[in-house]
Amino acid sequence: MSASSKLPPFDPADPLGIDDLLEPEDLAVRDTVRAWAADRVLPYVAEWYEKGELPGIRELAKELGGIGALGMSLSGYGCAGASAVQYGLACLELEAADSGIRSLVSVQGSLAMYAIHRFGSEEQKQQWLPRMAAGEAIGCFGLTEPDHGSDPASMRTHAKRDGGDWVLNGRKMWITNGSVAAVAVVWARTEDGIRGFVVPTDSAGFSAPEIKHKWSLRASVTSELVLDDVRLPADAVLPEVVGLKGPLSCLSHARYGIVWGAMGAARSCFEAAVDYAKSREQFGRPIGGFQLTQAKLADMAVELHKGILLAHHLGRRMDAGRLRPEQVSFGKLNNVREAIEICRTSRTILGANGISLEYPVMRHATNLESVLTYEGTVEMHQLVLGKALTGLDAFR
Repeated sequence: MSASSKLPPFDPADPLGIDDLLEPEDLAVRDTVRAWAADRVLPYVAEWYEKGELPGIRELAKELGGIGALGMSLSGYGCAGASAVQYGLACLELEAADSGIRSLVSVQGSLAMYAIHRFGSEEQKQQWLPRMAAGEAIGCFGLTEPDHGSDPASMRTHAKRDGGDWVLNGRKMWITNGSVAAVAVVWARTEDGIRGFVVPTDSAGFSAPEIKHKWSLRASVTSELVLDDVRLPADAVLPEVVGLKGPLSCLSHARYGIVWGAMGAARSCFEAAVDYAKSREQFGRPIGGFQLTQAKLADMAVELHKGILLAHHLGRRMDAGRLRPEQVSFGKLNNVREAIEICRTSRTILGANGISLEYPVMRHATNLESVLTYEGTVEMHQLVLGKALTGLDAFR
């Protein structure tokens, strides 16, 4: 018997055999999240996107908590304690449905919950994490400001001591989950440096008006946070961190999820293009039989599965405690940039139908324009890598 006869058949959905790298537990997590998204998001998301709303977000959060998707890579306090690879697979499946759903999960788990889990007091963890893991309390993460996006060190939000209390004033902008959150992790300047604060959103002086008229991430709640003399007790501060290393470590964890998630959006568009190319006929035959269309599909498949391999590699490094922030920048820069190209190329295969919400392509493409710049723009990640490669700091 020849060696070639023992080879498994070629799988167009997994051309590199990446599934062979996954454990049964990994596949079970992926299948669970994929099934949930297929049932609870895909039938409705085009309508949500068209209307610019995410109805029933609190119920969706509870369902996501029920399948262990919130704070899933954290341990204890009701969290699933899943591996980094399993968390990444969940992000991929969620973003294959819509970037807004993955953002809901990322901000909840990788930003708000992660900050409390890593830097909070035991009392803060006990108070918030079990409820957040169950989806009973939604969280948000207040770092970005109207005039200070890529430069958080220049934030104007400040917290001052007043007797035994803290008083917070400032504005945060483009905050996912803000208007529906029960708790906000807010970063502010203090006499001691930048500190994080756990802010119940029913605190006097706190408001979170929703941002409207978006043409991206429309099936997502995006808000401004307004803090006008918000008075908090002394124990509202996160005790275990001072300085930008606190919020930046949270962002690195969330960016890791984006490395996987972007490939989910790309996969959705690629699959739509393949299906369309096999059924759409021009000049008497399916357009998938033309050389130029096959060249596009081949190039997209190469970048899609290279990106998934990169995400898997970074996940194994995270599980081994060896993932550096520069490596996360590498993944975020490459995968989001390539995902957008896959969406755009898919749109050309679908032609005019590519702009219709009957297909997912334009929705993913516009969502990824936000993913491209949030949690670190292309330029910022290029400079992170440039500094790492040369030892020279181009930020200043």
